Amino acid sequence: MNQQPISFRSTLFALLIISSNTLFAQDFALKQLDSSPRHHEWVTISSGDREITAFIAFPEVSQKSDVLIVIHENRGLTDWVRSMADQLAELGFIAIAPDLLSDFDQNHSTTADFASDDEARNAIYKLDPDQVTGDLDRVVEYANAVPAGNGNISVIGFCWGGAQSFRYATNNPSIQKALVFYGTGPSDASDYARVEASVYGFYGENDQRVNATIETSEEAMKKYGKSFDYEIYPEAGHAYMRSADDPEGGEANKSAKEASTKRIREIFNK
Repeated sequence: MNQQPISFRSTLFALLIISSNTLFAQDFALKQLDSSPRHHEWVTISSGDREITAFIAFPEVSQKSDVLIVIHENRGLTDWVRSMADQLAELGFIAIAPDLLSDFDQNHSTTADFASDDEARNAIYKLDPDQVTGDLDRVVEYANAVPAGNGNISVIGFCWGGAQSFRYATNNPSIQKALVFYGTGPSDASDYARVEASVYGFYGENDQRVNATIETSEEAMKKYGKSFDYEIYPEAGHAYMRSADDPEGGEANKSAKEASTKRIREIFNK
């Protein structure tokens, strides 16, 4: 592409984003971010007439790294999502977490502009799916241009982002892996025919709303000869990765997160 999709916010803008609306503040996540030794950046990425705000966490490594596009939950780009990006950087990935609520309307430029979780959630479900795909395409272009990246791009998503991770694998054949955390697969069985990535599912046992859809995805992926491997973690609930980071998140969720983190390492070490 001839267009340069990358521009950087000023230091003041970054500080404003970091000190986001207190209704979105997650103290345990902010504590993790504040104690991290890793380098973080805020960037903007052009997407047509809009600009996507994204948070990046870099690993402390001596070689070029795989890039993971981190797709947020239905609450938007929260403190926890940034914390999760940093934790993925700790595993050795360049983690790029775009705010898909960027430039939502004249009054909402980022997730932090929404007054509550409910407002952000309502906005998420108003997003045009084609806009989400286009925004992710621009983020992938950005990822391919990151000098510290090795050109291997994968996606990882949580809740709404998990479903988007699976969906994006049907729309971008260049994605190598799609990690789907407690998200549903596409509802149209024919969409699975377009998947080129290896898809890995991560599910909590106590999440039947999502788990009831796994069999349909498994059958469709098998029909089209696609790779779909998943695990269901005992007694863990929906959003167990976020719950596990909360000091009051429960032992089953913490065990599921520990096992999932180990599995992420194994997937990329194959």
